[in-house]
Amino acid sequence: MRAWRWLVLAALALAAAMIWTGGRWPLGPVPTAPAPDLPGLPPVQRPLPRPTGIPPLPPLAPQITSPVERILIEKAARRMTVWQRDGHPRVFDIALGFAPVGDKARQGDGRTPEGVFSVDRRNDRSRFTLSLGLDYPRPQDRDRARRAGVDPGGDIMIHGQPNQVADGLRVRGDWTAGCIALANAQIRELFAHTALGTPVEIRP
Repeated sequence: MRAWRWLVLAALALAAAMIWTGGRWPLGPVPTAPAPDLPGLPPVQRPLPRPTGIPPLPPLAPQITSPVERILIEKAARRMTVWQRDGHPRVFDIALGFAPVGDKARQGDGRTPEGVFSVDRRNDRSRFTLSLGLDYPRPQDRDRARRAGVDPGGDIMIHGQPNQVADGLRVRGDWTAGCIALANAQIRELFAHTALGTPVEIRP
């Protein structure tokens, strides 16, 4: 019984000491073991290794400030990447023709053409907020359409929003007749630095 009483007294004394010290452990910090590393995962609090053989992506430019040298359009990603002479690439979200899957074959099919083109005209009085025309149809496009007995279509452009849309807004989804559409602020930026002859690659 005496041992039991001593244990009770020791517990009461310890509780009183913790109350006196504001809830802190009165006998010093409780030692803790470092968290073990989980199998198959990087160690805790160690930087992840950089994959070898894969160069890091360059940072994106906040704006186009020098002449555009190349434009890449990736239809499936709805993405346009613009390379400029001085500075890093610029990336834009885009809208396509109302039937975007597949290469353009004829007038009215709603498809955006695929291949390598070049800017062949600039229009600051377009039905849209600025436009950069592409040299579609090319000779191979005309030949293919002639063999199929159809009109290949034309007037494929990179342009902004329709003039009747309030500035700062954009039409949702894929809505063009086959062109590539940007927000108005983006087409102004692109138009200001893109010259005739600039190559434009359009991928599926």
